Amino acid sequence: MALLHLFLRALENMKHSFRNDYSEGCHPKILEALFANNDSQQNGYGEDEFCRKAETLILEKCKSSNSKVHFVSGGTFANLLVISAVLKPYESVISADSGHINSNETGAVEHAGHKIHSVFSENGKLYPEQISEVLKIHTNFPHQVKPKLVYISNATELGTVYTKKELKNLYEFCKKNRLFLFMDGARLGQAIASENGDLSLEDCAKFTDVFYIGGTKNGALFGEAIVVNNPEILEDIRFHIKQKGGLLAKGRVLGIQFLTLFQDDLYFNLAKHANLQMKKIKNKFEESGFRFLTETYSNQLFPILNQKQIQTLQSEFEFYEWKKIDEHFSAIRLITSWKTNDETVEKFIRMVSGL
Repeated sequence: MALLHLFLRALENMKHSFRNDYSEGCHPKILEALFANNDSQQNGYGEDEFCRKAETLILEKCKSSNSKVHFVSGGTFANLLVISAVLKPYESVISADSGHINSNETGAVEHAGHKIHSVFSENGKLYPEQISEVLKIHTNFPHQVKPKLVYISNATELGTVYTKKELKNLYEFCKKNRLFLFMDGARLGQAIASENGDLSLEDCAKFTDVFYIGGTKNGALFGEAIVVNNPEILEDIRFHIKQKGGLLAKGRVLGIQFLTLFQDDLYFNLAKHANLQMKKIKNKFEESGFRFLTETYSNQLFPILNQKQIQTLQSEFEFYEWKKIDEHFSAIRLITSWKTNDETVEKFIRMVSGL
């Protein structure tokens, strides 16, 4: 009893984390599906019935029967896999400076032998005019690397979301300049479900050469679904997956998760929940007169606070101090998940009211 009492006390004193959207395990329906199908014998390496059914369901949502889906374990691996598989040894990738491949992947792309052209972006997005500046410097001169791939994130690392028009313009620019467009969709569910968003999975399939659907940050235990739309690239992607250690013998675990997520719109319902919880928090900061680093409509928020206010919130909640604005103020990053409950949000909002 004494140990149980100490355990319960420890739970009471734990701070809720707004650091990320993958702190919880997974949605109960996924656990139920994994348990229900645990005893069935299946082919390995993604050749099981669950992966096949999940691919069919995803492509129906994308309305792109000619695309191909490949399930992998995580986002960094998906980025490394696609970029290193698409690019020839002398080719490079263009990314916003805040892009995940440029700031949070331990030089994975560079380790694969490819240069990243980092472009400054205030809101995390890339636009044709920014890419044009890179192309002006690297003009098929054989003493320089050759830009060939444009990498974007949706939602971006700064919480912003591409519109359909922005994505279409970017894709058409890439086609005109013989570049491939790759979308990191670690938070694609939240981007598509955002209140001001007008993108669909169909648009993503139509206006990218390759993108992926993030499961890790939207209710799955782990896993991303890479959707290849351009038949000219990644013809041998399974060889790359295997060579890099990503072709799982028990690929069924990924298939079951994505099949569950894409039945009855669970995937987007979870994303909508995360966005709605953040909207409540955003509304309170706006009502209280706070500024923001970027204008966001998904499950990420970057309010600007002074150090005393930050310390007050940190007494009860965990989050990242994202960017120092000046000697007095910093932007913090808050992220809600598919599991963030009303009680936690209300408690946080009450603390914001008292700042």
